Order: sequence, then C-alpha cells, then structure tokens
Amino acid sequence: MLIGLIGRVPERQPATTLGWRAAALDGRVYPGLVSAPGSEAPGLLLTGMSEREWRVLDTFEDDRYDLRRIDLTCGSAAWAYVWPDGEVHAEDWDAAGFQERHLQGYAARCARIASELAARAGY
Repeated sequence: MLIGLIGRVPERQPATTLGWRAAALDGRVYPGLVSAPGSEAPGLLLTGMSEREWRVLDTFEDDRYDLRRIDLTCGSAAWAYVWPDGEVHAEDWDAAGFQERHLQGYAARCARIASELAARAGY
C-alpha cells in the first residue's frame, strides 16, 4: 500500500498503545483505531517520512479519521489516524484476513489513485 501511495516503504518499528484497539468497521475492509479503555493496540510507527509523503497520506485517509497524538507504551507519543465514532464492530479487525482476502486489491487501488492524491496534496 505505501509503495503504491508514496513510492516506498518508510522505516518503521513496532509500537503499541494502551486504551485503543483496531476495530472492524461497517462496509470497510480497513480498520479504525478506536478508544477502548483497557485494550492494547499493536502497530507500526512510520519514521523518516518527508513532508510530501505525509501530505499524500493525509489526503489519502478518509475524512472520517481524526489525526491525533497518542501515547505509546514505550513512553513516547506518535501521530495516529483514529476513528472517532459510529460504524464500529465489537470485534477487532482481522489483519491476517485482510492480508489474505483484500491486500492485493487494496494495494492496487492505492497505486491507481496515487497521482491524484499527490496532485490534491499539492505535489
């Protein structure tokens, strides 16, 4: 997905946050990070990204997401796109199922819209 959108996979490292979970969303194959006291959400922290790359990702993310600074279990904080409300399933998002059933098509879609996103982001 990142290769299709920004042309590369940035450096990344495992990261975890408390009080959040990756929830399955109605009618969407991708997750929403939602507030969930007592839960723990593992993920990847992207680093070394340019301003252009951030703008493309900001343009790509659904308008429903809020960009918020969240605390990580390692003691630092990071920016994350969180799903503020509604259309959330009780179950967690199935990353393995997404990879098996949807990743290839989703990555192809990202590659198809990359130039449009870059133009909308001002590049």
